[in-house]
Amino acid sequence: MTEPGAYGGPTALRIMLGVHLRRLREEAQISRTDAGWAIRGSESKISRLELGRVGFKVRDVDDLLTLYKVEDEQERDRLLTLAREANNPGWWQRYDDLTPQWFHSYLGLEMAADLIRTFELQFVPGLLQTPEYARAVVQLGRQDLPLSRAEQDRLVSLRMSRQDVLTRQRPARLWAVIDEAVLRRPIGSPAILKAQLEHLIDASRRHNVTLQIIPFSKGGYTATGGAFTLLRFNDADLPDIVYIEHLTSAVYLDKREELDTYVVTMDAVSITAAQPRETENLIRQAIDRLP
Repeated sequence: MTEPGAYGGPTALRIMLGVHLRRLREEAQISRTDAGWAIRGSESKISRLELGRVGFKVRDVDDLLTLYKVEDEQERDRLLTLAREANNPGWWQRYDDLTPQWFHSYLGLEMAADLIRTFELQFVPGLLQTPEYARAVVQLGRQDLPLSRAEQDRLVSLRMSRQDVLTRQRPARLWAVIDEAVLRRPIGSPAILKAQLEHLIDASRRHNVTLQIIPFSKGGYTATGGAFTLLRFNDADLPDIVYIEHLTSAVYLDKREELDTYVVTMDAVSITAAQPRETENLIRQAIDRLP
């Protein structure tokens, strides 16, 4: 199994298999409509499979490989094994009663990523949150239907488990750019924020974490439309992805022109932000301003 699959679970494997199937279909010069007919499905089903948006039936993959004239038994076995493994549940499935289905895909991609670049306007990025700060954020997110203490505990546990991506044997690299407002907003309480800011200083010293602050003194800047995350993977079969979360859904972008726009925007906010070497001083100034 490739490294992204090993870390990312079914999400990364589905995308990788989808990329392989799309390549094989195009090489065989077969339309999505004809491929859908071969597996008793539709053109849209083939599209979802090739994008890794849904699970795979091993029988469907076997039929598609036959249609695409894949006769190499070793290659067939490899892709069919990939299909079986792509249906295995990720570790985060035990939280699926508390998290929306559209978020599960992100969890798998985050675990598979080699580089995570994120821009935040309101909160400390989830991968850098303390448990107390994470709990305060969770409470803010469910004002309409308050969570029990046990449910809060599980969501905080999920967020802490996500942070393993930064400390595992081959850790992902995190490059976070946050607005200075994040340092000033007392999520939970001033005491919780102070502990969170001190944690940010420690995190910024890690070799695989780059943290930049956009100070108020910079004035306006691009990307004020909202937070977003760019995910990049080691495996060539996994395309770069932009993740944008909304109140009741999320958007995953992987078209080249869309990716380019967000890469340029992320580069722009990184240039606007203070240099990483200034991060600790800016955070300490924010701590000094706390009551």
